[in-house]
Amino acid sequence: MSSPQMDDECVQPQALRRQPAQRRSARRVERMLDACAELLDEMGYEALSTTRIAERAGVAIGSVYQFFPDKRAITQELTRRNVEEFVRRVDRTFLEEDYRGWWEAVDAIIDIYVDMHRTVAGFRSLRFGDAVDLNLLDSDSDNNMVIAGRLRGLCLKEFGLADGAELDLAVMVAVEAGDAVLKLAFRHDPEGEPELVEAAKELIRSFLARRLRSWSPLEKTR
Repeated sequence: MSSPQMDDECVQPQALRRQPAQRRSARRVERMLDACAELLDEMGYEALSTTRIAERAGVAIGSVYQFFPDKRAITQELTRRNVEEFVRRVDRTFLEEDYRGWWEAVDAIIDIYVDMHRTVAGFRSLRFGDAVDLNLLDSDSDNNMVIAGRLRGLCLKEFGLADGAELDLAVMVAVEAGDAVLKLAFRHDPEGEPELVEAAKELIRSFLARRLRSWSPLEKTR
């Protein structure tokens, strides 16, 4: 069995049959992904079809099959796009803000996740942890493990945390726990219940502070 991907690397190569060589083809692929996102929010994965995606995107069905073999591949590519947008937003926030430590960054990362859930088409239908296929991003590691690897890399780069198994475990558990609580926050409230969003932040901060004592907020503020 392959070991989990827990380093700061890009998600695995895209599921496209081939990369669009021209700008026009790239725009067509983006329209297909946008159409897939809209339809997922409207009717769910089971009712999704390549025919419906083609109709919504305004392209011939042959254009869909030129780049994607089936609806799963389109959904996979949409999930990848969501992941990359999530990481880009986190990167941009880290560049623009001066966080005192990881505990402030945790709040910012959760705020980005919540905002994307509210505003990005298809995001609420294909969250990383409970997507249609838990291995959409990597055939060997589930989606949350891939996300944990990306966030772990940010922690190493931005806050100089020591590399090792302790950090791997801490980030993985934090991602899984946060994902579960945020899923609950959006179960009955499309905007996310504020109390549960705040509970997710508190849970992750508290857990990481205990697991990574040498990098806790208490140590940093003395």
